[in-house]
Amino acid sequence: MQTEVFIAGFGGQGIMFAGQVLSYAAMDKGKEVTWIPSYGPEMRGGTANCTTVIADEEIGSPLVNNPPAVIVMNLPSLDKYEPMVKPGGVLVVNSTMVNREVKREDITSVAIPCNDIAEEIGDRRLANMVATGALLELTSVLTLKDIEATLTAHMPGRHKNLLPLNFEALKRGAEYAREHARKAK
Repeated sequence: MQTEVFIAGFGGQGIMFAGQVLSYAAMDKGKEVTWIPSYGPEMRGGTANCTTVIADEEIGSPLVNNPPAVIVMNLPSLDKYEPMVKPGGVLVVNSTMVNREVKREDITSVAIPCNDIAEEIGDRRLANMVATGALLELTSVLTLKDIEATLTAHMPGRHKNLLPLNFEALKRGAEYAREHARKAK
């Protein structure tokens, strides 16, 4: 089994962190992993995306044309990457930053207000974990428990106090996706 996950948005939205968490969780489960970051010219407010490939066997190429799992955190990313999602794949959209619906009907999608949910939890920086929770609910790549274990094991000591908030964000994202996902036709 091999799964490719593509995450895109603005710099500063935790795009790289979300991809790294998926990568570490997969490694902790004994999977083969590649993680490729890509930054625009600006660090905050510029474009940012990453590709994480998770497999049971050696990965032939880390490059992905049509990922089966995509998170987009802003409108430019939706416009650019919606057409690339593999038919039958999953698209998670941060509807707080996107003012249009997903056009494709051959993919499972959920428009989730990641920023709003993160602010309800208490920290707007958790939007990436809300989206990650939604993705995990709609795919079989990893489980919430896998991500929670990885965050617990790898979170720097100075950020350990944020673990409960991250767990809550993951849980809320998964719950929202369970209730609101639009299944592929």
